[in-house]
Amino acid sequence: MSARHKASGFSLKSKLVLSYLLVILGTVLVLTFTVSIVIRNYYYQVEIAELKKNTVAPFTNRLLNFYAQRGNFNNIAGFQDGVPPSQILMVFDAQGTLTYCSASDSSGNSFFGQQYNNNQYTKKNCDNSAIKQVAQKTLSGIDQLSGDVNLTNANDTVSAIYVSTPLVVNSQTVGVLYMAAPNFINGSSAVTDVINQINWSIIMTGLGVAIIAALGSYLFVRRFVRPLEALTVAAEQMKRGNYTEHVQPNSHDEVGLLTQTFNEMADTIEADVNELRHQDQMRRELIANIAHDLATPLTAIQGLSEAIADDVITTPEARQETAQRIGREIQRLRRLVADVRQMTMLEAGQIQLDLAPLDLHSLADETVAVIEPECTAMGITIKNTIPTTTPQVQADSDRITQVLLNLLDNARRHTKAEGKISIDARQQGNQILVAVTDTGIGIDPADLPHIFERFYRADRSRAAQTGGSGLGLAIVKAIITAHGGQIWAESTPGEGTHVVFTLPLVAPVLPPQNIPPSRQHARPQRVGS
Repeated sequence: MSARHKASGFSLKSKLVLSYLLVILGTVLVLTFTVSIVIRNYYYQVEIAELKKNTVAPFTNRLLNFYAQRGNFNNIAGFQDGVPPSQILMVFDAQGTLTYCSASDSSGNSFFGQQYNNNQYTKKNCDNSAIKQVAQKTLSGIDQLSGDVNLTNANDTVSAIYVSTPLVVNSQTVGVLYMAAPNFINGSSAVTDVINQINWSIIMTGLGVAIIAALGSYLFVRRFVRPLEALTVAAEQMKRGNYTEHVQPNSHDEVGLLTQTFNEMADTIEADVNELRHQDQMRRELIANIAHDLATPLTAIQGLSEAIADDVITTPEARQETAQRIGREIQRLRRLVADVRQMTMLEAGQIQLDLAPLDLHSLADETVAVIEPECTAMGITIKNTIPTTTPQVQADSDRITQVLLNLLDNARRHTKAEGKISIDARQQGNQILVAVTDTGIGIDPADLPHIFERFYRADRSRAAQTGGSGLGLAIVKAIITAHGGQIWAESTPGEGTHVVFTLPLVAPVLPPQNIPPSRQHARPQRVGS
C-alpha cells in the first residue's frame, strides 16, 4: 500500500479493540456504582427495620399507655430511660407541638438537652423545622414515615435515619412519635469495608475480563479486518491496472458478501476494460481500413486522371473506358462513405425505424428479383422458399430490404457457378426466423465469430476483388439489433454458409402449451437446409 493511502491516526483494528475495552471498562464502572448503591440501600432498609422493631414499636406502646392514663403527652418523664445511646426521641401532640425531646450521642453528650420544657432546650435542634414538617405530615395521615435527617450536637453534624409514627387512639391521631438513630452506613467502617471489598472484587474481575476480552477482541478484529486489508491490496492492484486480482471469501456474512461483490466488480471491470481495449483496437483498425480503402480508389482516380491529363490515353474509346473506371472508383468511394456514415448513425441510435406490418414472402420476392440477373449471369440458382402463409413481422421494410440484399449479395459473391442460394423463414414462438443459405466456399471456423465486426475481412485479397468495404455485415447486425432481433451464422468450409436472423411478430403469440418450459428459451433452430 502506498504511503499516500495509509490510514492516518488509529487503524480500524485499534479503534475496534479500543471501543470494546471502553465498553467493558464502562460496564465495570457502572456495575461498581450500581452495586454500591444497592448495598447501601440494603443496609439502610435494614437499619430502618431495626429501628422500627427494636425502638419505635416498644415506645409507641408506652406512649399509648401514657395517653390512656393522662389523656395528653404533657409532663412526660423518664421516657429517655431505655432509649439506646445515640438515638433520639421526640413526642408531638395532636396540634404538632413538641412535648418531649430527649437524645444523647454514643458518648453521652446530649443532642437537645434533657427533658423538654420552655426554659431548657437546645433550640437549633429541638426547634428543627425539617423535623416539625415531618411531624405535621405524619399527623395528616395514618402511615409511618421514614428518611434521612441531619442533626447537630455540640461538636459536629450527624447524619441520621428517622421513623415518624402516628399515635392513634380510637382511629384518631393524638400525637406523633419521632425517633432517629445515627446512619451507620455513612459512619460504619464495617459497612464501608464490605462495600469496598465488593467494589474491589468487581474492579479486579472487570480488569481480568477486560484483559481476556481485549485478547479475544483483538483476535476477532484481526479476523474481521484481514479480508478488508486483502480488499485494500486488491484495490491497489486494480489501481495499477491489474484487474485479475481476486480476494478469497472466508465467511458468509456481510464482509463475505462484500468480498464476493468486489470480485464480481473486478470481473466486470476487467471485461469492460478488455472490451474498451478491443474497441480501441477496432477503432485503430477502422481508421487504418478507411485510410486503405480510401487510398485505393483515390490512387486509381489520380493515376487515371493524370493519364488523361498527360495525353497518355489518346483514343476516344480508351478515354471513355478510363472515364467509366473513374466513375466506378468514385461510386466505390461514395459507398464506403455512405456505409461508414450509416454504421455510425446506427450505433449512435440516430436512425429512426419506420416500423409497420411486413409480408416477408413479398419482400423476399422483390429482393430476389433485384439480384437474380447477376446470379443468373454467374450460373447461380437463387430462389425464395418463404411460405406465403408466414405471419407478418413488425419491421422497417427499407432496412430489412437492405439486410436481405446484403446477405444475398454476399452469398452471390462467395458462391461459384452452379451453386445455389435460398431464402427461407418459419415461425418459432413470438418471432420469425429468416435464413439465407448458400452452397458457396464457406467461412473458416476461426473467422466465423468475427464476420459481423466492422471492416473484418476473412480473405482480404478476395474482398479487394469483390469490392466489399467490410461494413456490410456490421450494418446488417446493427439493423437487426435495432429491431430487437438476433443474427448469427453457421458455416462449413467448402459446403456453404447459413445466416439466420430473427424479427418480432406483429401480434406476439404464446408458445404452444405442449412445449416444455425448459425449451421455450432455447436458441432458435436452423432454418431450411
